[in-house]
Amino acid sequence: MSDSLTRLITDHKIPVGRSVSNAFDWLQDTFITAFDSLEAALRSMIGLLGAALQTPHPFVVIAGFCALTFLLQRRVVPVVIVAACLLFALNQGYWILTMQTLTLVLASCVVCMGVGVPLGIYAAHHPRFYRALTPVLDLMQTLPVFVYLIPVLVLFGLGMVPGLVATVIFAMPAAIRLTELGIRSTPKALSEAATAFGATTSQRILKVELPYAFPQIMAGLNQTIMLSLSMVVIAGLVGAPGLGVSIVRALNTVNAGLGFEAGAVIVAVAIMLDRMLRVEVKR
Repeated sequence: MSDSLTRLITDHKIPVGRSVSNAFDWLQDTFITAFDSLEAALRSMIGLLGAALQTPHPFVVIAGFCALTFLLQRRVVPVVIVAACLLFALNQGYWILTMQTLTLVLASCVVCMGVGVPLGIYAAHHPRFYRALTPVLDLMQTLPVFVYLIPVLVLFGLGMVPGLVATVIFAMPAAIRLTELGIRSTPKALSEAATAFGATTSQRILKVELPYAFPQIMAGLNQTIMLSLSMVVIAGLVGAPGLGVSIVRALNTVNAGLGFEAGAVIVAVAIMLDRMLRVEVKR
């Protein structure tokens, strides 16, 4: 009886793989022009960010990051930490690779926050939409990266763009979830008061809900950065330049020293970005 039931189940396999393959082939045939345009736009953005970080002298870049940190934090200690982390990357001989990794991280943050924040705002005002979106967000974060990296490689080829797309897919749910949480947590009294004083929906969002949700949005940005940094090795596997290349090379050659060296620089970059963006907001 049990063998018959087993055969019945196995003989009627749900065509998950075939359905996904057919859907991917349809997307590739139908929207190849759109994917080419998207790739060109992403390459342009990556090129501009890369030029801004790699062209100036390292000390100029370090001074710029320190100045930005002071503007955000208004304290000297975070500035010293940021300078020390960047000087460590320079000391270890990983400056160019570090700037390439920062290019990938910043580009992914621009895309994630540019898409995730509006989606989070819309989801906070439309609970049914958020309930339908939640399984998709769960799938984006739990599906192994190498699974959706296969179609991304076919669509965009090797280089920084597939690494960026994979990073965005993995990191964007954090921006959407935390933005939705911040907007939804806005006290109803504040929203009702703004409406009573004649504020439109857009004015209420811009002047009441977004300022109140700012700490959660910044937490979403911080999480996006950390998740993006965790993807640098994956980006290195698909040909994206950066610190992930050194780790992949160390893995291929079983070179523990090289691996820990590059890993320490990645940790320094993570600490630097965390101290830069740890903005405390008093409501």
